[in-house]
Formats: sequence, structure tokens, C-alpha cells
Amino acid sequence: MIGKSPASQPQTLHQVYIAGMGEKRFDISIRDGRFASITEADPRRPAEPDQAAREIWISPGVIDLHTHLAWTDFDHADQLKRDPHEVEVMQARAFEATLRTGVTTARDAGGIRPGTVRHIVEHYGQPLRVQTCSDMLGAADARGVQHLGRRLSEIYETGAGWVKIMATGGLGTPAEQVLDPNFSEAEFRFIVRHAHEHHKKVMVHTWGGVTVDWSIAAGVESIEHGMFLTADQAGRLAEAVGAFVPTASIYRIAADPHGVLGLPPVIRDRAARAAEAHPKALAYAMCAGVRIGFGTDYATPALHGHNLQELDVLKDYGLSWADAWRAATGTAAEILGSGGELGKIAEGYVADAILFDADPYRAQTAAELQKSIVSVMVGAG
Repeated sequence: MIGKSPASQPQTLHQVYIAGMGEKRFDISIRDGRFASITEADPRRPAEPDQAAREIWISPGVIDLHTHLAWTDFDHADQLKRDPHEVEVMQARAFEATLRTGVTTARDAGGIRPGTVRHIVEHYGQPLRVQTCSDMLGAADARGVQHLGRRLSEIYETGAGWVKIMATGGLGTPAEQVLDPNFSEAEFRFIVRHAHEHHKKVMVHTWGGVTVDWSIAAGVESIEHGMFLTADQAGRLAEAVGAFVPTASIYRIAADPHGVLGLPPVIRDRAARAAEAHPKALAYAMCAGVRIGFGTDYATPALHGHNLQELDVLKDYGLSWADAWRAATGTAAEILGSGGELGKIAEGYVADAILFDADPYRAQTAAELQKSIVSVMVGAG
């Protein structure tokens, strides 16, 4: 069940465990969509009737730092063949599926605009909190700083809070070219400087190479994918207090010949190489103390609603379950610049939360975790 925390009527959760805080129970009141008070429960007080049969744990809502809520098809050309109303309905279903998996906040990595987000939230009643970059700056935009200035102004006019730079190629790029920059260093630096001057944050799609160095030097807020990150780069990224959002699970999915995406062999092969490199990049990042954030890069109906799979892959690649969970909550909130109001069960924080009937910190897999979800709450930001 997905619900929005009532703005007018206070709500109280009695004798619930806060995930990651041991065996103590708490009484948690919610007012105006935020946690108003959190007090240790009296163990002598009997449980509420609706909680007598089971124990309840509460955790912050999951934050997916890299998703594509507007995309209905892996190949964008296929989406263009669809009726606009059909696309809108599919996007609303993506919001619903994302919420159902426990994600209450998402950063869309290109494709959806703030106006579309507002329409889906209001018209379809899907209260997913979404930060946007509206569009992506890629190889076709490598036409000098005057062109880039115009493109950036267009993005700002949509109300987007982020700028996304496609600094290298991806699955559609031949392996020998995938680290080649799409922009000159001067163009890259111009984009970041212009965005920061206009109070926008910057996320950079890069598989590795020199564009990681440029990103660190320019002070971008997050590096996405980064499977060929080196130990030296990880050290400098940590010193710069940058963030790494690996989106690791999508590459294993894309590499699977029997997977839901059903990609051609040449794309699967590139995905397999990326998946093979990712554990080493994550090991370098963890060793250096880089902030690691949770992001899925999910972009089709076959993937939306399965976001928690990223936790499994982060765990497979060396994070503890607790560290993976923090990457999806508190650390993700910090990367968004919302660490003072999202990502924690704490007084004054937005009441975005998941209620479980089992301790989420003891789950062995994402599937087990998702089965234990009782409800998802979205507060008022």
C-alpha cells in the first residue's frame, strides 16, 4: 500500500522498530508530512490492535539516484511510435511501480521534465518525489560554448535542478571507443561552471578515462557508472568529496542472454565487460572512502518496480548489506543535497518511509526485502 502522510491530521505509529537501531521500540508521530516526535516506547504499554499480530520496522524511503521514468522502450525510436496518451499512462505506471518497491525519491537521469512530473503526481495520484535534469548533453551538443550556453538555458527554463553530461559513450559505443570524451575539456569545464553559476548540480555519465579526471577537477556532484574508475581517481574523488553512483545491476541485466531486455549479442558483450569491471571500481571507491550512492538506470516497464535488485549487486560487489542500505537512504540524500530532510527517521525530517514486517537489515536478498514491505509512505517536502 502506498500512502501520502496526512497534512492536516497527526498520525502516530506505536511501538515500531527503527531499522538499524537495535531492539528498542519507538512511538513516532507524523504531522504536516514530517516526523514530529520520536520517543522510546513504554515496553509495558500493550500493542495497538492492528499491530498485535506482528512486529513492524520503519526505515527511510529508498532514493534511486539514477532512473529514467519517461522512457517506455529501450530504443527511444520505439517510444516515438507510441500514442502520446499511451506514453503518459506508461510513465504513470512507472511512477507507481517505483513507489511500490519502496523508492520514494528518484533523480531522473534524463527524459522527464518537472511539468510532466507534476502532472503525473497530481493527475494520477502517484506521489513520487522526483528531481530532474530534463535532458542530456551529449556528443551532438559538442558544438562549442555558444551552443552549449543556449542548450543549458533551455534546460534551466524547464525548472530542472540538475545538468547531465554524457561525457563518454555507453552500451551503444564500440568497446575501443567507450572511454573517448564526447566533449573537449574546455567544453566540459564550461558546462560545469555555467551550471554551478546558475545553482544547478551536475551529474556525469562516464565509463572512465580522462572525463573522470575532468569531473573531479571541476567539482561535479556525482559520477555515474564509472566502471573503469582507477585507484588514483578514487582517491582524488574522495578528497573532492564527490560521489560515485555505479548503477551496477543494469549491466548484469543487459549482459544476460535470457534477460528481460533481450539485447543483441554485441550490446550484451559490452555490458558483460562493464559488469566484469565494476567490482574493481567499487573496491577502489570503498577503499578510498568515496561516497557511494544507489542508482539503477532502469528505464523500461520490465525494470521499473524491481529497483531493489541494485542492493543485491552492491552486496555481491563488496558492500555490506548495511552499507548498501545506507547508499540507498542517508548517503543518497546527501548526494542529492537533501541530507537535512531526507534519508533518516528523525524529528523534522520528511516522513518518507517504508514499513516492514521483518527487519530489513537482516534480509538476505532484495526479493526477501520486498516481500516484507507492508506499506510505503510519502511525506510533504
